[in-house]
Amino acid sequence: MDRVNRILNNNTYKTNLDSLKELEKNRTFCRHGLEHLLDVARLAYIENLEKGLGIDKSIIYATALLHDLGRVLEYKENLPHDKASVLLAKKILPECGFGEDDIKLICMAIGEHKNIKELEDKGLCGLIYRADKKSRNCFCCNAIADCKWSKEKKNYTIES
Repeated sequence: MDRVNRILNNNTYKTNLDSLKELEKNRTFCRHGLEHLLDVARLAYIENLEKGLGIDKSIIYATALLHDLGRVLEYKENLPHDKASVLLAKKILPECGFGEDDIKLICMAIGEHKNIKELEDKGLCGLIYRADKKSRNCFCCNAIADCKWSKEKKNYTIES
């Protein structure tokens, strides 16, 4: 997990995470800070273990920590956050010791995490997609009535 901890200490990562916190401080709906990113990582890793998928823990955590970082560029430059997150990941990951193959895998999952069509995808994309949705506590959200998510996407129960 050394490479994952390097992400947390990376200047580009920290700067964008701080900016994201500031940009979303008055956001009514779910925020995309470190708590969310770690929730996604943990839920994805649990599913990985439960289903015996064998995806490396550091790959799952790196993907989860970076998957929404591009929201900063979405807010500031109107760039879709999935594409913006890939751009940031391509800068951060090499600085943190990730090799070319890992970077391709992580960036592919980040780029597809909001567009995946097959919920049963057994790869990294599917893990991140499902964990991202499961991480939201819609059942106790004060903004649920105004949320743009469809009723089918909202979490009304706790799931692992």
